[in-house]
Amino acid sequence: MNGFLDYVPGTSALHRLNPLTKLVLSLVLCVCCFLSGNHFYVLGVIALNLLLALSAGIIRRALRILSALLKFSILLFVVQVLFIRDGAALFVLPFHIAVTDKGVLFSLLFVMRLLAATMPLAMMLSVMQMSELSGVLVEKLRIPYKYAFGLTTAIRFIPIFMAEASDIMMAQTARGVEFDTRNFFKKIKLLLPLCVPLLISSVKRVDRGAISAELRGFNCRKRGYSYHQYKMKWIDLGAGLLCAAAVCLAVIV
Repeated sequence: MNGFLDYVPGTSALHRLNPLTKLVLSLVLCVCCFLSGNHFYVLGVIALNLLLALSAGIIRRALRILSALLKFSILLFVVQVLFIRDGAALFVLPFHIAVTDKGVLFSLLFVMRLLAATMPLAMMLSVMQMSELSGVLVEKLRIPYKYAFGLTTAIRFIPIFMAEASDIMMAQTARGVEFDTRNFFKKIKLLLPLCVPLLISSVKRVDRGAISAELRGFNCRKRGYSYHQYKMKWIDLGAGLLCAAAVCLAVIV
């Protein structure tokens, strides 16, 4: 999933939304997953995320994110099912471990909420440039520029670190290290030594970035210095109505 947070240019309705509206829409979709305990509603939020991704032309990226989350969700589902004892037993595993109906329903809702709450923000970052994110945080939400800059810089570094980790793994694979093993614990053992070179490279990169920011007058930047004006449009009103409808439906069901 290299570059899964990179900006994808486009002219879709999702691209043309105000950056603040994009943030609010993603946060509302995340919150709605926890307001409702209805499995079908949370499934509907996942479907809505995929529809929004399809309209913005990032459906392949959304499916890759969903696929990666599903692998982790299966593990969480199994752990939750094994440790929840409330409800009627559906069947009993060895060592007297009972799988209950409430355990299955709760675990299913848990992993569905994970999927539905993680996708919106990742997709919104795909249709919003980091300059827009930092600008709207400073100009509209009155967040100090240094905190907005720190947030956007951290997000920018995620794909870079993933690419560096991939390069190191390819170099180690060429030397005979079996990173393609299917043994989960063996793979974790092989990945742990990569933390040291990644940590060293990240510290160097942060130091260079700090020097570059200081040379560009980082401490002189304040609110009101941006030349962008983030005005609301009619399309933002439609997104607001969608948010209101999602919240109302989450409370009702």
